[in-house]
Amino acid sequence: MHPQNPYRFRYNLKRLAKHNPSLNNHVILNPTGKETIDFSSSEAVYQLNKAMLLADFELLDYNLPKGYLIPPIPGRLDYLLHVRDFLSQQFNTPVDSKLRGLDIGTGANGIYTILGAQHFNWTMVGTDCNAKAVDIATANKQLTKALNDKVEIRHQENKGFLFKNVIKLDDRFDFTICNPPFHSSKDEAIKGSLRKLNNLGEKAFNNEPSLNFNGQANELWCNGGEALFIKRLIKESVLFKEQIKLFSSLVSKEGNLPKIEKQLKKANASFHTIPMAQGQKKSRCVLWWFD
Repeated sequence: MHPQNPYRFRYNLKRLAKHNPSLNNHVILNPTGKETIDFSSSEAVYQLNKAMLLADFELLDYNLPKGYLIPPIPGRLDYLLHVRDFLSQQFNTPVDSKLRGLDIGTGANGIYTILGAQHFNWTMVGTDCNAKAVDIATANKQLTKALNDKVEIRHQENKGFLFKNVIKLDDRFDFTICNPPFHSSKDEAIKGSLRKLNNLGEKAFNNEPSLNFNGQANELWCNGGEALFIKRLIKESVLFKEQIKLFSSLVSKEGNLPKIEKQLKKANASFHTIPMAQGQKKSRCVLWWFD
């Protein structure tokens, strides 16, 4: 993990539970006798993430209805740290600059807007095509005054667009981020969850596992999966290169990189890939810009 990520070591569950006592209901002992949680349980993961938001990001409250994607905060924070560092290295942007970021597909959790605002003191805009997700993210924002001052959530009413309609004529952004849907179908999402449960040492029954990260259809899969989604992102980014300094996206599947890089070359974009890892999970983010 990034050397400045505060979660690169073991979680202090006792400290976190002081801010969210519900976390105590999910603390268990691992085979070595150390405290942990059941990471195959969506409720346990939710209570851990809520505790981190209340303890370390000064949120007054945070509520995410069951069935919505529960984002692991350490990995999301890692992404933002790498984007900040790359802006500094490539564009000589001071690391303590008050940046303005755009999160494409912010989801009901709105996690990147929260972390950007509270950890880095950036101003953030989050967009989503799901009206209910926009309502939930907006409601959470309104629970903490600091978020109200630094975060805006916008509804993308046309699912055919990613940037268009939600970027205004006078908007300027230092960067965009995106965590695209990983899978191309529900079946593929279930298979991915089965692999994840096996990695956690859990047994799945009836081939219908309870996704420990939860998630609505638009959060987990889309036609063509992440490769096609990112190719759409790249094509549309060309139209907004005067308003956005740096574009980026997470890429879950390494095998999709050649297709993505081919699209970036076609768009005449400069690009760079940063490897990322959290525990056994390996990922990467692709960043691109127009000279």
